[in-house]
Amino acid sequence: MRVLSGIQPTGNLHLGNYLGAIRNWVRMQEDMDSDSQCFFFLADLHSITVHETREQRIRNVREMAAALIAAGIDPDRSVLFNQARVPAHAELAWILNGTARMGWLNRMTQFKDKAGKHREGASVGLFVYPVLQAADVLLYQATHVPVGEDQKQHLELCRDIATKFNADFDVDLFTIPDPIIPKETARIMSLRDGTAKMSKSDPSDMSRINLTDDDDTIAQKIRKAKTDPEPLPELASALENRPEAANLVGIFAALASRSADSVCSEFAGQGFGAFKPALADILIETLRPIRERFEMLKTDVAQLDSLLGKGAEKARAAAAPTLAGAYDALGLMA
Repeated sequence: MRVLSGIQPTGNLHLGNYLGAIRNWVRMQEDMDSDSQCFFFLADLHSITVHETREQRIRNVREMAAALIAAGIDPDRSVLFNQARVPAHAELAWILNGTARMGWLNRMTQFKDKAGKHREGASVGLFVYPVLQAADVLLYQATHVPVGEDQKQHLELCRDIATKFNADFDVDLFTIPDPIIPKETARIMSLRDGTAKMSKSDPSDMSRINLTDDDDTIAQKIRKAKTDPEPLPELASALENRPEAANLVGIFAALASRSADSVCSEFAGQGFGAFKPALADILIETLRPIRERFEMLKTDVAQLDSLLGKGAEKARAAAAPTLAGAYDALGLMA
């Protein structure tokens, strides 16, 4: 089993990133046997579809590495690296652009969402972003890829590209990856709007819990989180038309590894004046050790660069046979 997943290094990690993906990465890392391997990468090549200064991008990569390690990713047990240190990602992406079809990419809803009404002004990189994602996965012969709802379509495209390449060139080069949909996938929404995902791009910092927030800031954000005047019900199903209430209950349940019904039962009949302090307490206790370790790690630039360099060395070695196989299949002299 070989698992691969990546994250864009664009700004601070927030609670949604942690509960929705990173905590599951740590659990997969812990569950791996000696014959299996996890590859986790910082998608800095993907990040160039958004304008950033050189200094900002370098800082973001280092701080994201520090945050992942602080959250539990162990560079000795998993392969942790930034994408740009492994040129094979870009090379294979270009090769796969010859296999991917415009019709396939035109159906990608994420491009439509991000480009919006300014499609003609969007970068080519944003349009072919899913092809680079396919290269990320196929390069390492990944057998499994953790996916959320918003990435299912991209993994299907990856599978289509791999299948077509293998068939077109009569090779058995690319492993067809399967999705991993974790049993406990927390979908964390904005603290200001229970119908929108928690996001680091939201202009309001009060909409999210950053992993770098201190105890007082976390307590304040939860205290001011949007709710409604109704008490909590006995069962979570009764929160169907109360998105903000459902979100806070879901956060508590995810942090405590409990069901939403169990949380509702404990606080049934009580208002948010009683519930919010309990939620703030469990958030603070969960995030404090991550924040403290992150603050310590992020200042050691030499150590972070060394860890990413060692991870990239492992990644380059793992990627080389696949890239060579792709060149050979096409009759190119690499």
